[in-house]
Amino acid sequence: MKKIKLAALIACALAAGAAQAQIKIAVIQELSGTGATAGTNFKNGVDLAIKEINAAGGILGKKIEATVNDTQSNPGVAKGLATKAVDDGVFAVFGPTFSGSMIVSMSETRRAEVPNFTGAEASAITQQGNPYVFRTSFTQTTSMPKLARYLAANLKAKSVAVIYVNNDFGKGGRDAFNKAAADAGIKVAADISTESGQVDFSAPILKAKQSGADAVFVYSNEEESARALRELRKQGWSKPIVGETTLTGQKVIDLAGEAANGALAHVGLTVDAPLPTMRAFRAKFEKQYNYVSDHNGIKGYTGVYILKAGIEKAGKLDRVAVAKALHGLHISAAKDPGVIMDVSIDNNGDLDRESFIIEVKGGKQEVKEVLPALSKK
Repeated sequence: MKKIKLAALIACALAAGAAQAQIKIAVIQELSGTGATAGTNFKNGVDLAIKEINAAGGILGKKIEATVNDTQSNPGVAKGLATKAVDDGVFAVFGPTFSGSMIVSMSETRRAEVPNFTGAEASAITQQGNPYVFRTSFTQTTSMPKLARYLAANLKAKSVAVIYVNNDFGKGGRDAFNKAAADAGIKVAADISTESGQVDFSAPILKAKQSGADAVFVYSNEEESARALRELRKQGWSKPIVGETTLTGQKVIDLAGEAANGALAHVGLTVDAPLPTMRAFRAKFEKQYNYVSDHNGIKGYTGVYILKAGIEKAGKLDRVAVAKALHGLHISAAKDPGVIMDVSIDNNGDLDRESFIIEVKGGKQEVKEVLPALSKK
């Protein structure tokens, strides 16, 4: 009789322990290679959100359990890790951040009907009818029109030289920007391709100068963006230097030094945003990791809270139901502070919210202007 009771108690204890950590997620990020800065920040943001949510009781009473995997900034490795995550039965996948890796790996999560959250920005990611992919950042087709309008209306630019990295991320951004520039009445005076990992930017910058453009648009990875900024200053470029989120990230600022000052960027997310919820995130992240998060840390952090909102909307731990609940969902930051800003998710998995124009001054980001959500234009 005692043996039966003991067996029953052990079974109950095991069941209770299993019930406490049943939302398994896989973090698939660029933790080494050219994407290490972006991937590490995203991973740390995810970790911070998980700690907060679990400490508050989890989601529907369940704790989140994460496995962390390094893509090595290699699309083939990323796809293999996505396959493994699916085979392991995860509830959701967070990553990769590189667009090329996301494009090849998301077919695996789609096949298994696993919600897949990404900070990747290539437009093609959400234009393939995949009902299980969700962004934690703007798509290039959302952000580039905002930047082009700012160039035309605020900087009075009539022409621009475009310097972009020759990969899925860079080509997608270049295509979206060039279209947005044309729509805003801005001529692309030079269209200059560079390579991932490129060290010497003297030739691309010289081409930009010789084009006579009113401004230069730089769209590349962190290290390459810093090299471009240093070369622009070295060659005496004095016209506006504009870009997207990466161009004014803290890592780029640290690498470029004085050369980063004056650079402008449209930024979907920044820890310098004048919002109480963003200030709170920044303080918690710095306390946890002893450095200032870039936009990728915010993407990872808010992504977990978006998943939480989707699960709570569905009311059950059902991956298909959660994916359906996320489409068309509006999440209020007043109700769910973890999303930081009010956010809406459309039927493609793209999001809409406020964004910012940033200028680097004295080695720091400074918000020049808050731009409304596109739906409120």
